[in-house]
Amino acid sequence: MKKKAVIIANVGTPENYSTKAVASYLREFLGDKRVITLPWILRKLLVNFIIVPFRKYKSSEIYKELWDDNGSPLRYITESLTLKLNEKLNPEIDVFYAMRYGNPSISEVISKVHDKYSEILVFPMFPQYASSTTGTVLEEVFDTISNMNIIPKIRYIDQFYDNPNFVNTFAQKISSYDLSSYDALVFTYHGLPISHINDCHPLINIQACTCDKDMPKHGTKCYRATCYETTRLLCSKLNLENNIIFTSFQSRLDNNWLKPFTDELLSDLVGKNQRKVLLIAPSFTVDCLETIVELGYEYRNHFISQGGEVLDLVPCLNDDDIWINSMISLIHEELDR
Repeated sequence: MKKKAVIIANVGTPENYSTKAVASYLREFLGDKRVITLPWILRKLLVNFIIVPFRKYKSSEIYKELWDDNGSPLRYITESLTLKLNEKLNPEIDVFYAMRYGNPSISEVISKVHDKYSEILVFPMFPQYASSTTGTVLEEVFDTISNMNIIPKIRYIDQFYDNPNFVNTFAQKISSYDLSSYDALVFTYHGLPISHINDCHPLINIQACTCDKDMPKHGTKCYRATCYETTRLLCSKLNLENNIIFTSFQSRLDNNWLKPFTDELLSDLVGKNQRKVLLIAPSFTVDCLETIVELGYEYRNHFISQGGEVLDLVPCLNDDDIWINSMISLIHEELDR
């Protein structure tokens, strides 16, 4: 009997921090119709003639900050994670990794393994579903296999924000800090344009939705709702008091993104004399540009310049052994169905 394959899928990273490599990465990333939801020709013009030409130099400098002696953390941590999974899983399962943008690409990895395994499990590394993350990974998978004469058996892990394996593992990571020493705990999630939420739930008024208080009926496939629910699940596991807990969104490009904005919230906390803050980023499983540079450098500098005293960041789960064990449980939960 053929073995089974697992493909760990993440967003991706430029090959290096040169302007050319970063521009190539940005064109692929921003050219995705699930990332910028404009008609093809408008998206093409916007990305290739406005965004990338002006943004590539600044982005190259930011990626240079991110790079270390081992290269891009997203890549080498994912490689380590894949290696550890292969060492710990039973020999009937082989694990590979792929990037939605950049290399190795999803189509390249699937083409490599599709006829050598009895089935393929795709594991997008995003706890909360969004069209621009899990959605685009799965679309790329389906587009790839649609061109094959023999369609392989495909399974996938959709989202896992509420899976006990994820919740327990992230809660344990948070609990390694002295939570009583902070004035506030901020759960910060990668932002999305409000239009992305409206496109998924056109009949729901996001301004009137109470998903920040409890999970609505439509919430299981709403990124905003699952982010708030993630915060509640982690706080419940850790027995945290609500008066020091905040949920916010980072990485916005304009004012029409999910609010509250993390940088503005941090300024508000300083104004309320909450000057010791712990940042927690449960929409990321592997440390990357948004956690290391944006949260770890830029937001910390912003907070201190506003009068804050301490801004600590809980690292992502990365390739920690406890997360490897949890991933193995998630993989078996799906493959053993």
